[in-house]
Parts: sequence; C-alpha cells; structure tokens
Amino acid sequence: VQLQASGGGLVQAGGSLRLSCAASGRTFSSYVMGWFRQAPGKERDVVARINRGGSNTDYADSVKGRFTISRDNAKNMVYLQMNSLKPEDTAVYYCAANSRWSARASEYDYWGQGTLVTVSS
Repeated sequence: VQLQASGGGLVQAGGSLRLSCAASGRTFSSYVMGWFRQAPGKERDVVARINRGGSNTDYADSVKGRFTISRDNAKNMVYLQMNSLKPEDTAVYYCAANSRWSARASEYDYWGQGTLVTVSS
C-alpha cells in the first residue's frame, strides 16, 4: 500500500488542523493505521492508531482528549483531527500501515512521506 499524508501547516497555539492520509490499493481495510510524529532530534513516536474497522482507537497520553483518529475505508483515507494544539506538538507527522495492532514504529510496514506541523506560541 502507498500512503500520502497532507494537511500540515503553521497554526497558533490553541488552533486546529486536520491531517489526511490517502492510501492506494484495494487492501486498505486490512491494515491497522497509525499516525506518528517526529520532532527534531527526537525519536518517531506513535500519536494515535486505529484498527481495521475503525471501532478501536488508542492515543498517546500527550494527545488524549485533543486528537482524534478516524478512517473511511470506502475512500481509503485516514484522518487525524488535532485540536487545542500546543507548541510541543510541532513535528513532522507520518501516517503508517501495519498488519498488527502495534504502537511501535519499527513494526509498521508502510509509511507516508510526512507532513510538517508547526505550532507557534
């Protein structure tokens, strides 16, 4: 599966952004999807993940209550709605696909190119 993330940009603290990830291929619904982020000098960490059918989600503690992951299997899309953004959310955000329910970046098989989110104070 090929992934393409979009929707990043510059936003003030407290603002919102919606990231989108478009997937190619007919097997999108067979993948667990995740959003990860990587700030300069830091490791790539999971932000949120969603199971194949969209009924189960999981979030990093730092974004719980502010971010929402969703997917539309009919459109081969996964989204990350980010509200109440903070400067510490600044990072490159990646969408990724995996055949297992995992929060480890190393276990994800397919990656989008990343989209930069910058939150100004």
